Amino acid sequence: MNSKSTTGSSPHPPIKPKNGMVPFLVISILFFVLVAAPFMGIADATPGEAMYNKISNAANGKTNPLLLEKLNLKSSSLEWENASEIEFVGNLRIIKSRIQGASKSGSSVYLVRKLTGELLILSVPENMDQLDSTSPYVNLDSAFESKNLFKLRTMEVSLAGDTYVFAQLLEKPAQLPMDRLFKICIILMLFFVMVGMGMTLTIADFALVIAKPRGIIIGQILVFGLMPFLAMVLGHVLGFYENYPFIFVGLILITATPGGVTSNLMTYYGKGDLALSISLTSFSTVLSLAFTPLLLALYCANMPEIAIPVKVVVQTIMILVIIPLILGMLFRWKKPVAAKKATPFFSALGIIALLVLIIAGILSNLNIFVDTARYGFTFYFTIFAITMLGMLLGILFSKLFGIDNYQARAISIETGLRNSALAMTMALLIQDSMGDFFSSMFVTAGIFGLVMYLAGVISIYLYRYILPIETKIETPNENIK
Repeated sequence: MNSKSTTGSSPHPPIKPKNGMVPFLVISILFFVLVAAPFMGIADATPGEAMYNKISNAANGKTNPLLLEKLNLKSSSLEWENASEIEFVGNLRIIKSRIQGASKSGSSVYLVRKLTGELLILSVPENMDQLDSTSPYVNLDSAFESKNLFKLRTMEVSLAGDTYVFAQLLEKPAQLPMDRLFKICIILMLFFVMVGMGMTLTIADFALVIAKPRGIIIGQILVFGLMPFLAMVLGHVLGFYENYPFIFVGLILITATPGGVTSNLMTYYGKGDLALSISLTSFSTVLSLAFTPLLLALYCANMPEIAIPVKVVVQTIMILVIIPLILGMLFRWKKPVAAKKATPFFSALGIIALLVLIIAGILSNLNIFVDTARYGFTFYFTIFAITMLGMLLGILFSKLFGIDNYQARAISIETGLRNSALAMTMALLIQDSMGDFFSSMFVTAGIFGLVMYLAGVISIYLYRYILPIETKIETPNENIK
């Protein structure tokens, strides 16, 4: 039974963190989110959902499409002199009409959502593209992905038998520092980790896989075949498909994304084939450009509430994943010596950014991460079951196809662990176009990013019994099977 390294062109472990430190930190954070934080009494963010769904349905043509225009016309006619002034932390949400030929005033509605879930209809100038730099509405669209401090006037108004709270900005929305840190970390992590991964690859690596592709092919089938199917089955069996459609989409999204630096790190801790792990991650990253939007469209096609913005998904993967991967490969090709020296730096940066991302993301979004009144134990159990079963089935299928234990460890981890940062980014970008009021897709991806560490540590412990290996003797010129 072969238990040796698989490819000479792939690097040895780029960094060697202290044994157990990273899993310990992440499990501590996981304990806080799943056990300690729910007792903090954070409110259930349910107010405003009915209004959000009503406007979203109008924008999608399911109900009266003129509602968006009526809301905007009403907000523009209000007198604000005697309106009350308030200040709170919340999010900007933008619902855009999908009706062909919609008027300019009916093309979109801007909403401000408090952390408690209450919605306010934001009154916006008619020509926002012509505003001067002193206006609080300048570049307003760029604020929709962030958590902001809002200072505005509000007024309660009745319209067609319904009561709405309208608002007018007094100052430009100010992004919160923790939210800014979270966004910077998630973008830097994705970009630089992909650049660093590209630096470990050459054209020869791809040719090597074509020559002896068994491990890669089995790994990709498990990544893009088994895992999304498993998420779909559990989503139906446990009722998410019918009752919580956006959690269901979040489960498909996270299992349809490629592997990331986490799977490589866990493979190192699990004493698996790191070179194969890196190759699997790289190939799944390239293939995700086609498979991620395809799988989302396939498994969510029959959901009337869901419309997958395929273009946005493809653009996100191209800009944040494929392009930096290519840049890293080009740098490796042009400057091989410099690339070899730089790889440990990018690898360390990726791991540090990942930990910062988890901490910043939790602290910046506690109001949605610990909304246990809506998600409950079944939600957390399902996410854990998907990643844990994925790794166990990865072992089973690897052994059925004659993969040795050393490579089976890498394939198992690559099957269960995913690039949750990419899934979180895509969830933020597509949530409003899909009507995901509670950011359920983002929550699902974020919790998966934590739970997969717990499942990974458990699997690493189990490997010594179900996938025993002899002491690894590294032979850099051994090829991937």
